[in-house]
Amino acid sequence: MPYSIYLKKNEEKRIFAGHPWVYANEVSRIDGKDKNGSLATVFDYSGRYLGKGFINHLSKILVRIFIRDDKEVSEDLFKERILYADSYRKSLGLGGSYRMVFGESDNLPGLVIDKYEDVYSLQFLTLGMDNYKDVIVKILIELFSPACIYERSDLSVREKEGLSQQKGLLYGELKSPVEILENGIKMLVDVENGQKTGYFLDQKLNRLAIRKYSEGKNVLDCFCNTGGFSLNAAKAGAKSVIALDISPLALADVNKNAEINGFSEIIKTECANVFDKLRDYKKDGRQFDLIILDPPAFCKNASEILDAMRGYKDINSIAMKLVKKGGFLVSSSCSQHITFPLFEEMLKSSAFEAKCQARIVEIKTQSPDHPSLLSANETAYLKFYVLNIL
Repeated sequence: MPYSIYLKKNEEKRIFAGHPWVYANEVSRIDGKDKNGSLATVFDYSGRYLGKGFINHLSKILVRIFIRDDKEVSEDLFKERILYADSYRKSLGLGGSYRMVFGESDNLPGLVIDKYEDVYSLQFLTLGMDNYKDVIVKILIELFSPACIYERSDLSVREKEGLSQQKGLLYGELKSPVEILENGIKMLVDVENGQKTGYFLDQKLNRLAIRKYSEGKNVLDCFCNTGGFSLNAAKAGAKSVIALDISPLALADVNKNAEINGFSEIIKTECANVFDKLRDYKKDGRQFDLIILDPPAFCKNASEILDAMRGYKDINSIAMKLVKKGGFLVSSSCSQHITFPLFEEMLKSSAFEAKCQARIVEIKTQSPDHPSLLSANETAYLKFYVLNIL
C-alpha cells in the first residue's frame, strides 16, 4: 500500500506556497507501507491533498514533491517535464551548451542534466530519481539522439540519501575533452573529471558581463578554474590577465583554452593559494584594474556560515586594497547558505576593513538556464557583485 504522509498542524503553508520539500520533523503520521524511494502522497493535518513525491526515510528531507495534480509517476511524465525544460531554454535562444534540467526548479527534484554540445552530463542526487535512471537515459536517447550520456553523480550529497557516489558512461562514447562555444569563446570541457558536471555553466552571462570592465586593463582572475573569466577578459582586449588557482590541473586547462583562442600572450597562469598570493601582492605593492573573486563554496551547511563569512571578508578586503583607485572588484559566492543580504553586508564590512569607498555597479545571479523558485530560496544560490572601488 503506497505511503500517505500527514503533516503536523500549520506545517503545510510553505508546501502549499510551492516549496517542494517535506522535512521528517514536520510529519504527524505515516500510513501505508512501500519501498524506500517510492511515490508518496502528502496531506496536511486535516487531510487536504498537497502533492506527491519520492520518499526517503534515510534523509532529513522525507519527501520531495514534484506532482501537484492527479498524475502518477510514469515515463510520459518524465518525458513531458524534460521536453518542457528544454523548450524553456531554447525559447531564451540558448543552444549548444546549457543546463537543460535544474532539479526542483524544473519540477524534477534531484535531477541535473547539462548539455555540452552532443554530450549530456547527468547527476542523480536523490534515491527516487536514481531509481528512474534507465528511464531518463532512454528518454534522452529518443528525444535528442546524443553522442554520449555520462553520469557525474560523484557528490557526497548522495550519501545522505543512502546512495554511493557514481561516475561513468551510460550511453555512447565519450571523446574528451568536449569543445564547446561559450560567448564566442572555445572552451575545452572535461566531462569525466572536471568540476561538477564538467564546467560551471551558471556563470555564463556573468563571464560575459566582465568584458566591459576589461578592455586595456590589467586583470587578476582568482580561483580561475579552467579560465572562463580570464578568457572573456582577454576577448574584450585586456592588456594582461593573471589566472590564479591552487590546482595545476586547472591551470593546465587554462593554458589549453588560451592557446586554442589565441590568448596565450595575454593570459599567464600562477599556481598558488589565493589567500597567500593576495597577501604577497599587497606586500609587493602590486595593483590591478580589475580583480575577479569566484571562489568555491566556503559554506556547505548552516553551521559553517560564520567561518565562511570570515573567509569571504578576508579575501574581499585584501582584494579591495589591490584594486587601483577607480578600478573594479568582481565578487561572487556560490554558497546557498550565504544569502544576498549576508553577502552584501560582508562586502560593506570588507570595504570598511580596506578603508575604501565602494559603489555597486551590478548585481547578478545564476544564468537563466539555472532558474530559481520564488517559493524555494535554496534554488537561488549564486551571488555576483561588481563593485567600483573609489
